[in-house]
Amino acid sequence: MHPTFCPLTHAHFLVPTVSRASYKSNALPFTNLWKLSLSLSLSLSLKTAMATVAQSLLFLVSLQGLLTLSFAAAAATAAARRTYIVHMSHHEKPSLFPTHHEWYLSRLLSLPSSSSSSPSSPTLLYSYSAAYPGFAASLDPSQAASLRRSPAVLGVYEDAVYSLHTTRTPEFLGLSAELSAHDPNPDPSSADVVIGVLDTGVWPESRSFDDSGMPDVPARWRGQCESGPDFDPRLCNKKLIGARSFSKGYHMASGGSFLKDPKETDSPRDQEGHGTHTASTAAGSRVANASLLGYASGTARGMATRARVASYKVCWRNGCFGSDILAGMDQAILDGVDVLSLSLGGGSAPYYRDTIAIGSFAAVERGIFVSCSAGNAGPARATLANVAPWIMTVGAGTLDRDFPAYAVLGNKNRFTGVSLYSGPGMGKKLVGLVYDKGSDGSGNLCLPGSLQPALVRGKVVVCDRGTNARVEKGSVVRAAGGVGMILANTAASGEELVADSHLLPAVAVGRKVGDLIREYASSNLNPTATIGFGGTVLGVQPSPVVAAFSSRGPNLVTPQILKPDVIGPGVNILAAWSGAVGPTGLEKDTRKTQFNIMSGTSMSCPHISGLAALLKAAHPNWSPSAIKSALMTTSYTHDNTNSSLRDAAGGTYSTPWAHGSGHVDPEKALSPGLVYDISTDDYVAFLCSLDYTIDQVRAVAKRPNVTCSRKFADPGQLNYPSFSVLFGSKRIVRYTRQLTNVGAAGSVYAVTVMGPPAVEVTVKPPKLVFAKVGDRRSYTVTFVSKKGMNQTVRSDFGSIVWSNAQNEVRSPVAYAWTQIG
Repeated sequence: MHPTFCPLTHAHFLVPTVSRASYKSNALPFTNLWKLSLSLSLSLSLKTAMATVAQSLLFLVSLQGLLTLSFAAAAATAAARRTYIVHMSHHEKPSLFPTHHEWYLSRLLSLPSSSSSSPSSPTLLYSYSAAYPGFAASLDPSQAASLRRSPAVLGVYEDAVYSLHTTRTPEFLGLSAELSAHDPNPDPSSADVVIGVLDTGVWPESRSFDDSGMPDVPARWRGQCESGPDFDPRLCNKKLIGARSFSKGYHMASGGSFLKDPKETDSPRDQEGHGTHTASTAAGSRVANASLLGYASGTARGMATRARVASYKVCWRNGCFGSDILAGMDQAILDGVDVLSLSLGGGSAPYYRDTIAIGSFAAVERGIFVSCSAGNAGPARATLANVAPWIMTVGAGTLDRDFPAYAVLGNKNRFTGVSLYSGPGMGKKLVGLVYDKGSDGSGNLCLPGSLQPALVRGKVVVCDRGTNARVEKGSVVRAAGGVGMILANTAASGEELVADSHLLPAVAVGRKVGDLIREYASSNLNPTATIGFGGTVLGVQPSPVVAAFSSRGPNLVTPQILKPDVIGPGVNILAAWSGAVGPTGLEKDTRKTQFNIMSGTSMSCPHISGLAALLKAAHPNWSPSAIKSALMTTSYTHDNTNSSLRDAAGGTYSTPWAHGSGHVDPEKALSPGLVYDISTDDYVAFLCSLDYTIDQVRAVAKRPNVTCSRKFADPGQLNYPSFSVLFGSKRIVRYTRQLTNVGAAGSVYAVTVMGPPAVEVTVKPPKLVFAKVGDRRSYTVTFVSKKGMNQTVRSDFGSIVWSNAQNEVRSPVAYAWTQIG
């Protein structure tokens, strides 16, 4: 995994976060005493030696509660050690070890002493059972190298850092029935569905987690609410039924610096706000009169208001570590969640090196739907995270709600932008306007320390978007004496507007308007401006629009799988917030609010998680892939003006590399007609088609008997609900798909193909007849890149649609030419 994956740094809530690794009594240091015990045992016969080792391990286990490594000692040795995730050959555990945990302890016990000048013993951080075949440990490089030489160890990987991809939404999505605020008798079936949210924790006092009218917690639930210095388990209820924290990886990486941060405590409590926001978006209860300081006023509610929430805190002030994420996923699977929601991610890597992909495979194999954010590295191409085909990869789009604000210039021009500023306004009086690049060229970005107070005092300052957080720019302007800010987009953000709750009067404008304002401020001898605010506006057109920050395809890990899968609402989303932090997240922001408005694929991901919970409740026998297919094939690709979806980055039409199958439509997803179902055996065959070694496939699938005797000739043969066609040395690509009837018996579907003139597409048969519910029918589609065509573009798009009078089952097709001619 690439720990250098870049978040959307111009949005404060999209900064990376790192998990912390906590030393507790079960983080057992291995002393020379135990090494001596092992060396003595090795001098005996094999049988006697194994018995001695087993006895030593049992003794070790019995002492775990007594041996506590102090935080000070941990901090002293952490600098020489790092956290590694160790992939074990799970099925090779000797029978003398009662559990894999004890086997893992023995492996660490057998390691040589540290080669450093300050010898340190290895420390077991986590033993994984459900999500991953192995453990996480604190080791020095020589100990990690020693482990790699062991035949029972398939891989040793240094811990990777993941970043967070940081309400009118139900009405915008067209939700009704169980989701309608006016329905007096909501369907209670979704109360049996549990959504596990891996994030920054939860603020349990939020009204969004009120359990009024909720039935008893399902008897099958095995989770719990953990206590902490600032978290009483009794704060949990029938809505919030689980709250845990995982911090050992973060503690290890931080080298004890967490001890100096009074705002960081080992508990499930959310000190950042992000986790509370995502959890309430997925399954928050209805809260009347919700708003952010008067903006977006109305009833706030999650997608699945009756579903339960279990919070797993794996992200901390400086990021989320893979070892902690994996531990959270492991526990969530064991606790019995039905849906996993992860608004975080890293860079692209092979699936056997991707912590989230591995944990997600184990979850999907147990019938758990996994939804992950696509990332916020757009509009650059090939920037996606979380691209495994068993994961629902979610991009972000806009709502039809806006928060207009205005910049009025001294030349009488009035430009519209957006803002969530809620303090005293500037009035109509014009003040000086300044756009200062500074001597080092950083003043235009309004970086800390870049503005000259003598130049900006009492004026409105134009700040270019990018590099640092948007709200931080306003704080910098205010600190230098400025009275207002115009935040102007550059080419990187195009015309996308994201509203923020600034600390001073401020308005965000698009690139074109920004260029006009920059020109006026730079060329006029006495430029002036003022800023006004317009509150909340509904019915904005066009919408949805693909957010410029939403990460884009193509999929670098497996180009034959089209990603992202869908987009959902991810811009200016109102949801619950932590009482520990102001709406901007800045230290200087002392305001408190129960709700906040945020943007990012972090926000779109829990929308889909909540919708998956609804589908799981309505169709409890559907597999995760069936639910995913229903959401994908019923998505729409036209906005509320009946035009094709547009891209906020440049205002041009969007493509499936940006919006995937389209924008989710939950009402249609409840009755999709047909679904593309995929078994875990199919996913194994897919992995085998990637030229992975058997051990690498086992790292993901956790199956000792994998032989890859069955594999696809092409990874694109996976029964996926979308198509990604690569034309390289061959001009013909042929795929077979299978559809399952989940609609009415006797359904008949006909196919319609749309595509570029450079490709000839043939589908056989052109008609599918499903006599019974549950019937499966296959079709083969042949794509031919035509000879003689002037193929000057390297990519294009189309679709394959199976339809009848009741349903339309749509699959996008992406074409890429790796060789021209």
